[in-house]
Parts: sequence; C-alpha cells; structure tokens
Amino acid sequence: MVHCILLAVGLGLAALSPAPRRVHRFSGYAQGTTYAVTYYAADSAVAAVDVARALAEIDASLSLYAPGSLINRFNQSARGVVADRHLRLVVRKALAVYRDTGGRFDATVEPLVQAWGFGPRPVAGPPSAAAIAALLPLVGSDKVHLRGDSLVKDMPGVHLDLNGIAQGYTVDVLAALLERHRIRDYLVEVGGEIRVRGHKWPGGARMRVGIERPDTSAVPPPGMQQVVQLRAGGITTSGNYRKFKRWGPVKSAHLIDPKTGYAFRNELVSATVVARDALTADAYDNALMGMGLADALVFLRHHRNLQAYLLYQRPNGTVADTATRGFQKLIVHP
Repeated sequence: MVHCILLAVGLGLAALSPAPRRVHRFSGYAQGTTYAVTYYAADSAVAAVDVARALAEIDASLSLYAPGSLINRFNQSARGVVADRHLRLVVRKALAVYRDTGGRFDATVEPLVQAWGFGPRPVAGPPSAAAIAALLPLVGSDKVHLRGDSLVKDMPGVHLDLNGIAQGYTVDVLAALLERHRIRDYLVEVGGEIRVRGHKWPGGARMRVGIERPDTSAVPPPGMQQVVQLRAGGITTSGNYRKFKRWGPVKSAHLIDPKTGYAFRNELVSATVVARDALTADAYDNALMGMGLADALVFLRHHRNLQAYLLYQRPNGTVADTATRGFQKLIVHP
C-alpha cells in the first residue's frame, strides 16, 4: 500500500484539556510491514504489549504468511472452515464491496496474485497465458459464502487473499482497543493505512496526514502530494507504482484484474479514500484503482459516504489530480 504520513503540525485550539494529556507512542513490525500507534491520555492505559497481542490474534486469522492461520486453512481445505470473528467480519465486507463494485474488488484473486509472484511463495517468472486461463475459473467471490459461523467455498482451489483490506481492518481493531480504554485522541497506522480521531496535545491541534507523492518518471521524487486534516475516520491509499515485478521486458503491478488475470491497465496512478473506518476505505481504494478515472468518478458521485483523491496520468505522460468535493474540504492549503 502507498503510505500516508502523519505530520507533526496543526492548528491550535483555544480549548484546554481538563486533565494533563501526554503523548504515548510505540511502533513495530507486523503483517509484513510497519505499524505505529500514537495517542494522547493522562496515563498509559494501552501498552505496546496490548497492541502486540491484538496483532498476533489478527495474524493467526488473516495472514497468508502465517502457515497455520485460519485463512491458510481455508485455502487448503476442500470445502471451508469454521471462521472466527476476524475472518467473518473481513470476508463479509469483502463480499459486500465485491457486489457493490461489480467485481472490481475480489478477494478470491489469490491464485492470480500468487502466480504473478506477489504471494508468500517465490516464483521463477511470469505466468503463461495458459496458466492464467487455467486459474480464472477459480476466481470470483460468488464462489465463497458465509453460512452461520462457517466460511465455505463452491469448489476446491478457491482461495482468499485479504491482504488488500487486512491492514485497514487491523487499524480499526487497534482503534477500537484505544476506544475501549476511553482514549479519544489518537492516530493508528499500519502499512500506511490510517485511522484518526481527535486532537494532538498539548495545544489541541488537529491531526494532519500527508499523502505521499508517487515515485514515477512523470513526477518529482517522493514527497508530500497533499496534506489533509481530519477530525475522525480512516484514510488509505492504493497505488500501482510502488509494488511491481519485472522479468526482462515483462513488468506487472501488484493490482491484478480478477476478470483478465493481468495487472489493471488504466490511467490511475493512485487512489486515496477517506471513509468512516479504515476497513471501508481500504477496500474501496483498491476497487477504484480497477475502475479507471471516468468510472471511478461516476462511482464516487453515487457513494457520498466515500471521499477520494485520485492521481492519474494524462496521455502525454504528465500526472494530474482530481478530488471529490468532500475531500477538497479536507485539504490544507499553504
């Protein structure tokens, strides 16, 4: 995922905290990426060990890189597994977004992701056209069903890859952990996916998040493309320029079209989405990348619960941007 970055600046508020609040920070490595938790409270109600415990529980359910995880057991099964609350919740969201986006977001794309070398097992080269054609019948979230506590599949060989939304979900779980301890001012980040609420203390400045400038030949070196200021919610970014594979003349970005088996090819460079929670934002940023600019803008006009910032490449190679009206209101202008 493309990184969003917390900026240590903000607008001061006149209101004073009724009790002294100190900043508490800890960070680490999980889910193949980094995480960071920052919150403001009078005492350290949530410790690093609490976060580590929550991360380990999620990995045991959703990680393709944990051999005994629940999702790996589902993938290896012929019919399905009894799902825990993490797997049920994330799959339920994945199926809803699959239907809402006409299949642009499809968590059953795992066989294709693995074939292109973006899964946990190394590959020697790109898949052949015949190999892709053989895998396509296994792809389609209409082949996966939640039935009570069970997650079932229509046929063996149907696999799930929830990496496209697992980090957003993890952010929400950690935010809920803070909320249970009555912490109302925080920023949680996992792999660049962010959930924020409240203000920074002392001073009461609102949280600011920087959207990273893509590192492509058409734009300057990485830096801040935009800075936004949030009261509360999730903000995530998906892009097709950071993570890719190259085999001689063959280059593939990591966002694979579940309908064709090849990387999405359209003018979008990145999609940043703001939603009520990070899980929702994380699912739809991937879907928007698959739509292309025109379809993405139409989709956003009919989904007012989503605000988005899109970077796209013009025919002449230059990069331009556009944003929904709601997102424009979040941008901090110098």
